[in-house]
Formats: sequence, structure tokens, C-alpha cells
Amino acid sequence: MDHEISTAAEAAPRAPEGAHATPAASASGSAPADPFYIPPPEVPTQEGPRGIRYDFNDGARVLLPPGAWHVQIEDDESGNILFACDAEEGWVRSAKKYYVPFRIRVWDRADLQTPVLDHLMDLRGKPVLVKFPVGTIGDILGWFPYAEKFQRKHGCKLECAMAKNLVELFAPQYPELALSAAPDVRTAAPYASYRIGLFFGGDQDHQPFDFRQVGLARTAGYILGVDPQETPPRLPPDPPRAIAEPYVCIAVQSTNLAKTWRNGLGWEQVVDHLKGLGYRVLCIDRERITGHGWVWNGIPHGAEDFTGERPLAERAAMLRHADFFVGLSSGLSWLAWAAGTPVVMISGFTLPTCEFPTPYRVHNTHVCHGCWDATDAAFDHHDYFWCPRHKGTERQFECTRAITGRQAIRAIERLRADLGLAAPNGAGGKGETAK
Repeated sequence: MDHEISTAAEAAPRAPEGAHATPAASASGSAPADPFYIPPPEVPTQEGPRGIRYDFNDGARVLLPPGAWHVQIEDDESGNILFACDAEEGWVRSAKKYYVPFRIRVWDRADLQTPVLDHLMDLRGKPVLVKFPVGTIGDILGWFPYAEKFQRKHGCKLECAMAKNLVELFAPQYPELALSAAPDVRTAAPYASYRIGLFFGGDQDHQPFDFRQVGLARTAGYILGVDPQETPPRLPPDPPRAIAEPYVCIAVQSTNLAKTWRNGLGWEQVVDHLKGLGYRVLCIDRERITGHGWVWNGIPHGAEDFTGERPLAERAAMLRHADFFVGLSSGLSWLAWAAGTPVVMISGFTLPTCEFPTPYRVHNTHVCHGCWDATDAAFDHHDYFWCPRHKGTERQFECTRAITGRQAIRAIERLRADLGLAAPNGAGGKGETAK
């Protein structure tokens, strides 16, 4: 049933000459002043009858010349009228910025029988821009394949803006897509554009569903209106093996203390176990030591230092030839998943539905857990010690403090048994705990 929802769009006065559109809250949680932010064009890129301009850059946008107009923005799939208003001139913009099959209709109020403009969004053959945030790796590894699904569904000329190191990683595998290092893009006048990110504060204008309820990667599928099932991105095929001996990669660092494994014995127990099986254990974090204030984390004792600034393709090659990977809810776990490497993931602050599926997820449900995915907890990017329910108490970070080395080792042994991985030194057979 058609109905008018007056809160679903906004009418605004004509922007002054040279003014820029005001961006909404940043997808990555940073301020709109982010130098990598790519605003929509100042003036809609499509020219309609009688000086009307329109496009679908960050939602449906209509710029009206002086006149007596009636405007409707509709969802063509449902037939619902999302917004309708009378206007003399200026802007009409949809509140919804994610993919909607918009239809824009504009009438001269002197003749409400025949629209002056009646345009159904059609992306086929049109220049379209998908904007990914810069400064994150794991998120983009999960999100980028949805851009390819979108391009194949609509047959558009798609450009994706992202960080330079990810452009270098993806470009050879995706020749049908134009990839650019943000904020520089080649599509100067896109017909449509979409921002991919995590939108906080219950924002359902930039995402149809709260990302905490649908999963970190799958939110991009919902924003772009494509199948939300996760698909690993394609990485460089058949990278050469640089290390002859059997090895396992680990990563212990992250950008927030809640993401790290706070059990003081866990990592060393895991490393001792792996070395007892005859594996080399390679720590492949970017930083050798990270921390803030009074808490700092370093490489676990016994692990080999393979940290440092390395191209993502080099790290992906290391992961491709590892027997498996042990890590956190962080970017290198997503890179291991993309490389096709089995992942043992240790995480308490996220729920198992947040990341890609792995049968070797290590999680303790007997304590407070899953705050990242709780809709009543507001994540603070600037608080390294963020713990929304127990900060400053003896229960702070119990979500991972209660994950034991024994739990992680048992997940490793299940993995070895499932994959038939014999211990390199013959200890413990296939999937049996080394003595």
C-alpha cells in the first residue's frame, strides 16, 4: 500500500554556490573531516527536463529550479511513496543512503496528471562509485566481494575507492572493476554512489539493518542490496613458498584491548604446544609491540618475529602456506580466511555471528561476552580500554581472560584431526594433544 512517510527524506534550500554537501557520520567512526572522505558531487550529475537535476549519490537527490513543483521519491520494489512534498526550488534528498530501487517523479503543480520527470533508477551501463573507509584491513576483506556481486547484478561501470595497499592486493584479481586509492577517484560524475561501513548509534539511514545484528561482513551485502552470504575475496594465486619447514602463523595484536586475548598464560601455552608438535610458530603482526598507557603487548615467548611493514600480498603468501592460523577478531584473521587458511579465532568481545564462519572459534559463554554485538553498548573507538559493562572492576575483559589455553589447544587439536594434519615431529599423531 502506498503511503507517505514524511520523515524518510529531507527538503533543503538550494546550496549556495561552491558549497559542499554535509556528510553524515563517518562509516569508520571518524569525523567527517577525514581526508579520505569522498563527498557526493555538489550538483546532481543527471540532467532532466526544465532544468531539474537528479542522481543517486548517497541516496536519491533532486535539485529543483524555481517553479511550483510536487516531488515524490518512491521505492519501486514495494511501490511505497517514501517522501512527497511541494517545493518552489531547492533540494529534495532521501534519508536512506543504502541501495533502494528509487523512482523519482516531479510534477508541475499546474498539471498533476503528467510528470515532468519520471525516472526509475537503472544502473546498467552507468558509472557507479562504491566508497570503502580507509584505515581498516579486515573489514574491507569481508566487504569488497559484495562490490563485485553488485557490479554483476546491475551491469554498471563500477569504481571502488579504498586504501592504496588494498588496491595493490585486489587490482590484478579484479580487472573488471576500477580500483582507486581514496580520496582520488576517476569517476567524476557518478550516476550513483554508496558508502560501505559500520554505522553506529542505531543508524538505519546508511544501513538497512544494524550491523551488530547481521554480522560485520554481511552488512555490506545488505547496504548494496545483494546476497549477504560471505564470499572470500580473490587473492594472488599460487604464491611461492618462502619457508620450507611446517609452520603456523599467529597474530596477537589489535587496535583495542578488548580484542586481544587477556589471559596472561594463553599465548605462551599455545606456542609451547605448537612447538612441542614440531611447528615453527611465526608471529606476523604488523607491530612487534603495541599498547597504550600502562598496558603493552609483545610477541609471545618462543614465537618467531615476522612482524614489520610488509606488503599484504607477502603476508597472504605466508598464510597460504601455513598449516593453519591462530588469531583474534582482527584483520589478519580475515586475511587468513581470504587466503584459504584454516583459522582458529580467539574472541570474547564479539559473537560468533560477527565474523566469517569457522568451526574453530574459541569463545567462553560462562562470563560476560559479546559486547561489540550488543545493541545497548556503544563502542568508543578512542578508548583503548573500552569495556562497556565492567571497566574499572575486577571483571574487566573477563570475556577473554576466561578463555583458557586449554580451550585454544583443544580447538587446534580438533582442526588437526579434521584436516588429518600430522605433527611435524611425529608427536601426538593426528589431532592428539602432545604429551
